[in-house]
Amino acid sequence: MDSAVDGPRQPSARAGSRLCTCCGERKAALKRPKTLEQICRECFYIVFEDEIHQTIVENNLFKPGDRVAIGASGGKDSTVLAYVLSELNRRHKYCLDLFLLSVDEGITGYRDDSLETVKRNEIQYGLPLKIISYKDLYGWTMDDIVKAIGLKNNCTFCGVFRRQALDRGAALLKVDKIVTGHNADDIAETVLLNILRGDIARLSRCTFITTGEDGPIPRCKPFKYTYEKEIVIYPYYAISHIFSCDLMLYSSIVCIYSPNAYRGFAREFIKDLERMRPRAILDIIKSGENFRISTTTRMPEQGTCERCGYISSQKLCKACVLLDGLNRGLPKLGIGRTKGVAGGDSDCEQQAKRPERSRSSLQGKHGNIDF
Repeated sequence: MDSAVDGPRQPSARAGSRLCTCCGERKAALKRPKTLEQICRECFYIVFEDEIHQTIVENNLFKPGDRVAIGASGGKDSTVLAYVLSELNRRHKYCLDLFLLSVDEGITGYRDDSLETVKRNEIQYGLPLKIISYKDLYGWTMDDIVKAIGLKNNCTFCGVFRRQALDRGAALLKVDKIVTGHNADDIAETVLLNILRGDIARLSRCTFITTGEDGPIPRCKPFKYTYEKEIVIYPYYAISHIFSCDLMLYSSIVCIYSPNAYRGFAREFIKDLERMRPRAILDIIKSGENFRISTTTRMPEQGTCERCGYISSQKLCKACVLLDGLNRGLPKLGIGRTKGVAGGDSDCEQQAKRPERSRSSLQGKHGNIDF
């Protein structure tokens, strides 16, 4: 049959190879974990950034002139976020003032290494850096806390102290918003965790792309719909074609105190689901977005901590309760039920009434929280 009748011939792919489904010109180099599309390196780089840009625009995450602190840990998520956000800010003229904000928990062999990555990013990306430490804020490092509490509940202390440390660091920078590198996998894990814990209050807001709008400084998650695998892939494919080899190097060291974290079980379950059905991560997020809480359900009322002024649904915020226990030689005081701290009997109060053998060694050694 005459080729003129059939129209121009499409270039045939070599055996065992496919063309990029986006451009149709270059050889596909990878299958996207999120969509299973086979695309080339160049198109992956473009699509990855365009999707994040669309997430920012469609959700009105920023307005011109905003001062924005990027929570920078030196890991893959925050390193890629810092680079991509600074590039999108320049390319699409968001007109944002960007800062890097890091928290030094005081974990020897982990945080000291990752902070070197953040300091390198400060120079490479041209973004001002602010480092705030647990030692300065609370008088304790995580190494100190683990010595007092052991490895079982240390993540509770770190999570509570980190959240408040980020807010206090952001307040020092006088920023309008904080952005974090929480990705789609993280949010799906959080949905499952809140279901398992029966935490209705957190379940109702854990899928919000912006949280804390009723608090001191709102937090945004531009990576809400971005898969962790694609964040890992991005530096390698982008670097090999466009950037210098050290522009997005990140610390891959895992926290030495996190192997026993409860979240790890949810993470493994999510990975198993993703292997069977890649779309499962987005489906869990969508399910979380569609949760509706009955109007008759009594929700905690947000107030402020009587001691430090931080947001809290109790008389004392969780950070003050935990710190009080550490300073009194009762590190388990704030673990588990804390209702009694605000008034009434609880396991914590009963522990506080017991003889405190180690109180004298810790009393007055460390500070407390004051805004």
